[in-house]
Amino acid sequence: MADLLVEQPREITISKTFPTKPKLKPKAKTPSKSPESKYWSSFKSHQISNLISSIPSIDFSPISPHQFAATNSASLTLFSSQTLSPTSTISFSDVVTSCSFRCDGSLIAASDLSGLIRVFDVKTRTPLRRLKSHARPVRFVKYPLLDKLHLVSGGDDSVVKYWDVAGESVVSDLYGHRDYARCGDCSPINGEIFVTGSYDHTVKLWDVRVDSKESVIEVNHGKPVEDVIFLPSGGMVATAGGNSLKIWDLIGGGKMVYSMESHNKTVTSICVGKVGKESGEEALQYRILSVALDGYMKVFDYAKMKITHSMRFPAPLMSIGFSPDCMTRVIGSSNGIIFSGRRKGKEDVGESKSGNFWALGSAEEPQRRALRPTYFRYFHRSQGEKPNEGDHLIMRPKKVKLSEHDKLLKKFRHKEALVSVLSGKNPENVVAVMEEMVARRKLLKCVVNLDEEELGLLLGFLHKHSTMPRHSGLLMGLTKKVLEMRADDIRASDALKSHIRNLKRSVEEEIRIQHSLQEIQGIISPLLRIAGRR
Repeated sequence: MADLLVEQPREITISKTFPTKPKLKPKAKTPSKSPESKYWSSFKSHQISNLISSIPSIDFSPISPHQFAATNSASLTLFSSQTLSPTSTISFSDVVTSCSFRCDGSLIAASDLSGLIRVFDVKTRTPLRRLKSHARPVRFVKYPLLDKLHLVSGGDDSVVKYWDVAGESVVSDLYGHRDYARCGDCSPINGEIFVTGSYDHTVKLWDVRVDSKESVIEVNHGKPVEDVIFLPSGGMVATAGGNSLKIWDLIGGGKMVYSMESHNKTVTSICVGKVGKESGEEALQYRILSVALDGYMKVFDYAKMKITHSMRFPAPLMSIGFSPDCMTRVIGSSNGIIFSGRRKGKEDVGESKSGNFWALGSAEEPQRRALRPTYFRYFHRSQGEKPNEGDHLIMRPKKVKLSEHDKLLKKFRHKEALVSVLSGKNPENVVAVMEEMVARRKLLKCVVNLDEEELGLLLGFLHKHSTMPRHSGLLMGLTKKVLEMRADDIRASDALKSHIRNLKRSVEEEIRIQHSLQEIQGIISPLLRIAGRR
């Protein structure tokens, strides 16, 4: 019976030991990017800065490899969309204002301030036609998407002209605008229908088959119109003027569908971009890309009527173009810099891996020797194989490496652990050890037992890091306790008094900064409320 009353020794289990980590970590305030933002950010930025003046017009060839043309000063420069480097330059006698590729990509038309329109062969740069009828500078020229024989142009004489390129003659003079005709676009479904925008705030839809030579539909944008484009369906147009972008339903008689005013300055150019590939469901995801004098490029989803991406550039923007293969984005600025971006595709990866392989001829791959038990490689075979979906993985446990302060905490030597971590240079570890000691209710006891040199280490750490927002919640409370508990020791030591003076200065500086931030917040808050109502 006595044997039964004897307490039996219990089995002691030692739990796993983990290194201390700080509990108070700053949270990332930047929101995670949406898939579409990641898509637009995937265009690798590249600057082309050897141009002379502003770039008012950019156009892509509809035929692969989709080279693009940019007008600057008295020249028209052609660029490769793969290398983003200039391939050829065509000189003019006056400032070039606009350019447009023909639907087969073999010809390009360009206009200048002298009122002249010239047509060139893209490969040889040979001038083929000179179209002269405008009395004042020509501001836009456009090839219809479904027509190789005609051109549309407009200029400061307020006249829109429909040209027969082969005969160098005007087919129709279309009058209706009361101010400069600044922009235009041709319908994607009919080569004889086009739309023009003017500084008289109006946008007019023309059909050259109408005998009266009057516009079919007219809408009022409300501001001088800087750019107008047809949307891919052909039944809607988008107009840009002032700080607004508007979408109009032509089938509904010119009804405004939506108005977007997200830019702070004048919207100068718009184009249609496509998210995704040439085929599949993603091919239907069209977006409107707009640029403005405020330096912003914005992507507008006109199906959901919202901005999906925004990007800032260090200069006022004048023009924008997007390649038909969705691989290249080009933006022209007012200071002669082209901000281009190219997205890496499978063909680019293949080229970078192959290099000049085909130029050197075919080469046979070296044959690897068969594995034998006498080779070292034999015993390491299949270690790089990836597991299949149904395989059961047996993971090898990793050995936890403990630092010096973690080993001391494991042995419950709290004061030595605190001094050890204070001697290091990692404030995150110091805060982690302090949080662990607070959980064990040993921190204040350690502070009482510190000698003068160790207390100096603690005060120096509090001086450097107590005002940091991520640690201030714990360290400011600890500072107050240290001053209360060790006041007599601090008064008796000049070195500790110096630490306290430094700590006081840092706290006063932080208070001054917080007051300034509150004043700035009071100034900005009403402005944010006003901006949120728009």
